Amino acid sequence: MQTIYPSVRYNDAKAAIVWLKTALGFEEKEVCTGDGDTIAHAELHLAGNLIVLASVKDDPYGTSPKNLGGVTGGIYIAFDSAADVDSRYARAKATGAEIIRELEDTDYGSHEFGVRDPEGHIWSFGTYRPQA
Repeated sequence: MQTIYPSVRYNDAKAAIVWLKTALGFEEKEVCTGDGDTIAHAELHLAGNLIVLASVKDDPYGTSPKNLGGVTGGIYIAFDSAADVDSRYARAKATGAEIIRELEDTDYGSHEFGVRDPEGHIWSFGTYRPQA
């Protein structure tokens, strides 16, 4: 059962939802609009996990890396097989996603790659599953 839910903010959350669905294969579960053209809360699924996202607003919960001029972290999503990672990589590459780490087999046993979304968030996909 998932108990940690990554949460990210976007200047253009509506465009981010479209990009996450198209380039990375997320599925939309819920989208709640906010004032104006904003997203107050959205939930997206991928590989049995859920992330939440929202539009940037003036509160203590964060901003887009685009606004910071850098990245402070990233999100890693584990898949069951190298074939799952390969298909995710092919999908991202076909849509023109910025690949920041090419597909590789690591020294710690993972088959993985990384992409940067249009606002600078880092998304990594691999077969490595850290043990709690």
